[in-house]
Amino acid sequence: MTSIPTLTNDEADLPEALHEARLWRDNGWTARVIKNEDDDGWAVEMIKQGEAEPALVGPWTMGRDKKNPKPLDTAAFNTLVKTASEVLRRHEQQRDALLHKSLYVMAEAGRITVTLDIVPDEDEPHAFLAATDADGEALARVRVPAGFKLSPTSAAAWIANEFRKPG
Repeated sequence: MTSIPTLTNDEADLPEALHEARLWRDNGWTARVIKNEDDDGWAVEMIKQGEAEPALVGPWTMGRDKKNPKPLDTAAFNTLVKTASEVLRRHEQQRDALLHKSLYVMAEAGRITVTLDIVPDEDEPHAFLAATDADGEALARVRVPAGFKLSPTSAAAWIANEFRKPG
C-alpha cells in the first residue's frame, strides 16, 4: 500500500504551477495574456498571489500570424516577474516616503532629528511627531493629526515650544 502525501494548509492554498500559452502561474505570480481593449493588440497582466489587482499591465507581442499573441515562455515569464516585483518595490518605497518624513534642526542643544510617522488607520488616521538628539536619545514624542505638515519651520517651533503638542 502506498501512502498519499498530505498537504499542509500553506501548501494547499498555493495554486499548482500552470504553463499555458496565455496563462502562466508559478512562484506566487500569474501572467495572463489578454485582449488589449484599446486597440487590436494584446496585453499581459501580472498578478501577485493574494492580490486583487495586477501589479503590472503592459503590451504583449503579436505572434508570427499577426493575429494571435506570442505564447508565454519561461524567459518571458521570469522577465515579467522581475519587472512586476520592481514596480511593487517602487510603490512600497513611495508609500514609505509618504508615511515617514525626517529632517534635522540646529537648536541650542545641538542637532535634533525630527520625524513624522503617519499611521494610516481607516477609522482614526494620526501621526507621531518625535525628536531625538545627536546621540539618538529620545527627547519627545507626541501624537498629532495625520495631516500635520512637517517643515523646518514647524519643527523649530515645536522645539522652541519645549516639545509641547502643536496646536
